[in-house]
Amino acid sequence: MSRGWSSWWLGWLLLFSGASAAMELPRPALVPGGVAIVALPAGGEQPPRAWYRDRRVMVVRQGDGWYAVVGISLSARPGRHTVTVQGARRNHISFTVKEKRYREQHLTIKNRRMVNPDAEDLKRIRREKREIEAAFNRWRDAAEVDTAFTLPVEGVLSSPFGLRRFFNRQPRKPHSGLDIATAEGTPVRAPAAGIVVTTGNYFFNGNTVFIDHGQGLITMYCHMDRIKVGEGDALVRGQTIGTVGKSGRATGPHLHWSVSLNGVRVDPELFLPGHAAE
Repeated sequence: MSRGWSSWWLGWLLLFSGASAAMELPRPALVPGGVAIVALPAGGEQPPRAWYRDRRVMVVRQGDGWYAVVGISLSARPGRHTVTVQGARRNHISFTVKEKRYREQHLTIKNRRMVNPDAEDLKRIRREKREIEAAFNRWRDAAEVDTAFTLPVEGVLSSPFGLRRFFNRQPRKPHSGLDIATAEGTPVRAPAAGIVVTTGNYFFNGNTVFIDHGQGLITMYCHMDRIKVGEGDALVRGQTIGTVGKSGRATGPHLHWSVSLNGVRVDPELFLPGHAAE
């Protein structure tokens, strides 16, 4: 067992040893689209800073120690990955990502432009992609971050995270969120406290809200019917942000919910206590 893996595993065991009754962290899943919880070799009251793939990552306190909460991209390759920590001195801590093969999903979309956009659509899509990435890449320092989410809407978990998708038999990017099917007009609620980064209407995503929960943890809500919040609004857990709809590329009313950590999309079910992610 490598030194980096040993440090991670021992650190994770401490979280459940009764050493601390601190905040609940997401469930670790060392796979593409998962989350790594990495014990950091730093003590003291001031949090160290940590980076993964040149991106700053969340650092939280548990008991007398500090832990990095690292999002692993769906495109990450299996093998050794490294977190760089800047405390009293620079350290490099390793963890191992395992392979995971997600299931396929085949969908039929009646609006062919939603599968093969025309030239004007592509211009809009490129512009919106920059806006969406800017929202996901936002960083806001926060001493504490609530990572124990509640479902933003009650309904059927219709399409899990990571599905390898085919629209009208054409391969597309993997499903980067969790779909929750429910009746149009059902209230959508903030899963934890946060600040609205921006809202908008996008070609694929329809009416969309982005919430910043702190330290690079951003959530996105798509295909909404109505949006009831605006940029800069401070939200509390359970506050209504809008209603379920079928705007954008949607085959029926549902909420597409994405969770982004250090700029990459990860499985939202890892942030739901009591839910077992696939």
